[in-house]
Amino acid sequence: MRFIKNIKSCFLALSILAMVNVFAQGASNKFVLVLDAGHGGKDPGNSYHGFVEKEIALKTTLKVGKFLEQEKDFEISYTRKTDEFIELVNRPKVANRINAHLFVSIHCNSVKNEVPSGTETFVMGLSRTNMNMEVAKNENSVILLEDNYQKTYKGFDPSKPEILIGRKIIQEENLYSSIDLATTIQQNFTNKLGRKTRGVKQQPLWVLDAATMPGVLIELGFLSNKEEGEYLNSDEGQTEMARQIANSIIHYKKMYFNEPLNAEDVKTVEKKYKPEPKETIDSTIIKSNDVIAANSAVNEVSGQEFYKVQLFASSKKKDLNSSDFKGLGNISFTFENNLYRYYYGKSYDLNIAKRLYGEAKSHGFKDAFIVQFANGKASALK
Repeated sequence: MRFIKNIKSCFLALSILAMVNVFAQGASNKFVLVLDAGHGGKDPGNSYHGFVEKEIALKTTLKVGKFLEQEKDFEISYTRKTDEFIELVNRPKVANRINAHLFVSIHCNSVKNEVPSGTETFVMGLSRTNMNMEVAKNENSVILLEDNYQKTYKGFDPSKPEILIGRKIIQEENLYSSIDLATTIQQNFTNKLGRKTRGVKQQPLWVLDAATMPGVLIELGFLSNKEEGEYLNSDEGQTEMARQIANSIIHYKKMYFNEPLNAEDVKTVEKKYKPEPKETIDSTIIKSNDVIAANSAVNEVSGQEFYKVQLFASSKKKDLNSSDFKGLGNISFTFENNLYRYYYGKSYDLNIAKRLYGEAKSHGFKDAFIVQFANGKASALK
């Protein structure tokens, strides 16, 4: 019975708070927005293939702000505009302090498997999806880098849904508005840019939970997917994504203020992303002295010995784009004695072959080894 009374009291307080917010925000014709570039400083976020989340998030966020600053009746604030560490608890405080209409946090995703790709936008809520809970753990983990985090976050634990129930009730007023914005963002990414969408999802993220206004957390894509990481790391890719986020916020603002929508709200960028053409011949990615020489072609010389890294052998033939290769490219195979032997890379330089061997091991191929091909014969190097 006491629990029910507490819930009713919570709803009453929420209703009063919502009315105060409406009147306070209505006093200004400006649409107040806080843009939050995820991570920063000693917290790099996700890092894969040389792509660093804190850098991509900041560049994209600043581009979003630059687009919106050119629009009428926008007031933009940032949680950070440089590479600095901002405690998670202070990010939503920026929005709460100025009574913002909207809070938008920008991040990049990653998983151990290099195959997944796509954008997704999160709103505050509870989820039963394991993949979503992993995202929550990753984005909330920065809490552990802060001093006195046990006291600051007062028991906030995304692994315990029962603790989050009360927080979810408080966020209910803003949930539908957040979902509307998140849906527009995902639709723009897909319809305007052709990006793969993973949808709109609810998840217990502190940075959204503590904000008193509608808010979304955008995962631009997976840095662990090399192709998607290259796109997000490029100036053109960041500009395209930022433009569509800005378009979505413009649409949200007009809906919020009940302003007419028109075709001019949908704006594009002049310089569009074009991926580097891929080599159609055998190629190797070499890492030397922290300098990457990408797609350096290896032309076969008749009679010259060369090296490949054997990943595994199988009695079944596999598609060379199979997830069994854990995101590695440049796969080839031979068939002998009823066995398919699958190889990674190719080089005439043993030192480069050793680097390829190291990459194979780092991708989980513990039994990989270097094979030398000479005079039509293959032999394992010891």
